[in-house]
Amino acid sequence: MPVFTDFIAIDWSGQAVERPKGLAVACAQAGTGAPELVERNWSRQDIADWLGDLADSGTRALIGLDLSPAFPLVDQGAYFPGWNQSPPDGPALWALVEELSAEDPHLAATSFVSHPEARRHFRQMGDCGDLFPPGRGRFRVCEHGQAAMQLSPYSCFNLVGASQVGKSSLTGMRVLHLLRGQVPIWPFDPLPEAGPVLVEIYTSLAARTAGMRKGISKIRDGATLDAMLAALGSKPHAPLARYDDHATDAMLSAAWLRAVADDPGLWAPEGLTPELARTEGWTFGVR
Repeated sequence: MPVFTDFIAIDWSGQAVERPKGLAVACAQAGTGAPELVERNWSRQDIADWLGDLADSGTRALIGLDLSPAFPLVDQGAYFPGWNQSPPDGPALWALVEELSAEDPHLAATSFVSHPEARRHFRQMGDCGDLFPPGRGRFRVCEHGQAAMQLSPYSCFNLVGASQVGKSSLTGMRVLHLLRGQVPIWPFDPLPEAGPVLVEIYTSLAARTAGMRKGISKIRDGATLDAMLAALGSKPHAPLARYDDHATDAMLSAAWLRAVADDPGLWAPEGLTPELARTEGWTFGVR
């Protein structure tokens, strides 16, 4: 099993501004010390640069990103059926998102979802593409696994509503493209023997593991956060100046990564095939 010294969780945001309020980064060291919020007015580029620095320094960090690194493919045999530019795998998808969004500031992906072929697959405010299927939309195999764990996944092709994840995922793909060759992302890349590795996380899974009951998924006070941290074997945290669900999600998820990183079953989930590893990826923690 890989051994890590640092456990980092990043609560992501797809907001098309330079410094989204939803970006939060927390780090826990090996042991039982409480995770700490890395206090900065983060931009997505800042986070990409910071992760690149971790790679340059050789920090053995397990880094969880709260976003989907790819779209569904297995269900219809392509990310974007009928589009001759539909990529064959995750890295090619990230490159396409970057190519079509390169002029968008702040690592946003507005141009991608407005592309005449891409937009057909997305549900956007006031514009539901003709290839967005009826109902909740398409899901990756691991998202069906999330549902089986009594979680509530959203289709990455849905860009409407407070709980949508598509915008975060698209902006995250631009960052993954930037980091290509610097920081490997599991399971698209094999686990490295040294340095950092990225994984996809679902912050609600960390909360559920810590004992938060279904229907309640956000922590906005210190006492609740300490109770959840204790359930994950962590000491109490240093009080924050302000509690919001972005900060507490990141802190709890960092503690969760530390608590479960040595579970061999999470690195070899039964449903993860070689095809999924290169195309759809997998949420760390889904068995």
